[in-house]
Amino acid sequence: MMRFRNGDLLVTLALLIALPTVLPNAYWFDVTIRMGLAGIAVIGLNILMGFAGQLSIGHAALLAASAYTSAILVARYGLPSALAIVIATAGVTLISYGLARPMLRLRGFALAIGTLGLGIIVQIILVNEVAWTGGPDGMVVAPLQLGPWTISGERQWYVLVAFLLFLAIVSSLNLFGSPAGRALRALNGSEIAAQVAGVDTSIMKIRAFTAAGFFAALAGALTAHYSGFITPDLSAFMRSVEFATMVVVGGRGSTYGVVLGAVLLTILPQALGGTGEYEMIVFGLILMLTVIFLPQGIVPTLVAALRGKGA
Repeated sequence: MMRFRNGDLLVTLALLIALPTVLPNAYWFDVTIRMGLAGIAVIGLNILMGFAGQLSIGHAALLAASAYTSAILVARYGLPSALAIVIATAGVTLISYGLARPMLRLRGFALAIGTLGLGIIVQIILVNEVAWTGGPDGMVVAPLQLGPWTISGERQWYVLVAFLLFLAIVSSLNLFGSPAGRALRALNGSEIAAQVAGVDTSIMKIRAFTAAGFFAALAGALTAHYSGFITPDLSAFMRSVEFATMVVVGGRGSTYGVVLGAVLLTILPQALGGTGEYEMIVFGLILMLTVIFLPQGIVPTLVAALRGKGA
């Protein structure tokens, strides 16, 4: 099993290294970087939704909170942007930990509504605290600096995001095969059965929510400095729906599946350019068709089919 996983990682690394050589221009570099940032975010959400089986539609709120925190620390307090990213990521991770215990007393759709409420609160704050966030007009964000080097240009950003995405994939795969990962999957199967087996389900749910917050926070802070400009739309309900859709379409519980979901649903708006309001209809249609015909998601369904043929 470990040999197979290492082979997967080598292929992933080779793909990430080779990909820049086939990207034709800066536009496709930009799209690919945004795929990577979304991939980092949904790897975290997959720990909560796919491993632990807890439904969340407020993931974008954590991403936006980190993005604005990093931007404000640089603009208001003059912190180096790299340090601001670390503080923002750590701060939002701690907030996620603090929110996890009361939030995860809820189950199923009640939890979904609770996380939706979190998203609404964050968006209201970002819109109304004009002096800090720029309000609906958004705010300019300083470029990312690592020591004396400014990360600028699509190739430098690609290297950074690809490296962090690879680390996120490795972390997720290691968690999946660890005792903690098995405990999370037991919780997903049946909370009562997991408790009978000796799993502290409360602690495991808190850890899953905190891990999801960490990856969302990291992706959010990076997104702010990459984009150079952020608005409260980062925390919009539909953004959270997009993240959840990436997990469902790619395959809940599958690390490579959710990354594929991030790739497909990031590139989809580019393919639907000019359709405007119909874009959300297409997202809804894809989600509906996936749930009906591929209930396990794309990657788990393909893996099961290939194993069936090999049997």
